Amino acid sequence: MITRNEKETIDLGKKLGSLLEKGMVIALKGELAAGKTTFTKGVGEALNIRQVINSPTFTILKIYEGDLKLFHIDAYRLENSSYDLGISEYEDEGITMIEWPEYYADYLPEEYLEVNFKYIDDDTREICFKAHGDKYMKIAEVMEC
Repeated sequence: MITRNEKETIDLGKKLGSLLEKGMVIALKGELAAGKTTFTKGVGEALNIRQVINSPTFTILKIYEGDLKLFHIDAYRLENSSYDLGISEYEDEGITMIEWPEYYADYLPEEYLEVNFKYIDDDTREICFKAHGDKYMKIAEVMEC
């Protein structure tokens, strides 16, 4: 998928958010300013979250309340750490979205949806979806259309 501005990235996040169920984990991969947090804002809109969603960079975990809870994690500062945020504890409460999941790879569940962001220019992003496990196959197929 190609998004050409912030609104399109948010709208794509809203589309994903409308497909998610309690307990799902989304791994957001991409360089700085690739659109991971902007995309998460769209997921939050789909979940009827009224709080402002911003990067959890310095807090590592932010929790937002909506139709489902949204656990927004920035794992960048967890590199070379043995700290487990215990995301399995959140599964019964909502959706977990992890930015920089490569720094948290040892703790990811077996099944999750990977979303890859490629920065094309100041406005344009290429966003691809990859299912890890059967539970996410249908979502990845719908999102790639």
